[in-house]
Amino acid sequence: MPRAADGTSLQGIGQIVINVKDLARATGFYRDVLQLPLLFEVPTLAFFDAGGVRLMLAVAEDPRFDHPGSILYYRVGDIRAAAESLRGRGATITSEPHLIAKMPDHELWMAFLEDSEGNTLGLMSEVR
Repeated sequence: MPRAADGTSLQGIGQIVINVKDLARATGFYRDVLQLPLLFEVPTLAFFDAGGVRLMLAVAEDPRFDHPGSILYYRVGDIRAAAESLRGRGATITSEPHLIAKMPDHELWMAFLEDSEGNTLGLMSEVR
């Protein structure tokens, strides 16, 4: 896709908001269970680094936005080990690692878990 010379082209995702009910509880989950690096906190928000994409945890200030978010899929090298590690740190695995598709050069595997706020998170692994 060509880029506009004036800097108006989209350049990828910079930040994703995850709606939470309890900011302290959610911050603990993303920091301690998922072990994402906490970038910074302000009184009503917490920011994490998810592989170069910033995740912002926020309590919805407007009822229109007070709902679970889209499913975020985190890449992992060993999906079975990752699911077990997360389970050991208190995550609820809602769907064990399973084969989704056999591609010409790899298999696509996924598993699902819930965060502390009821949002579904996905794990994905491209197994060669």
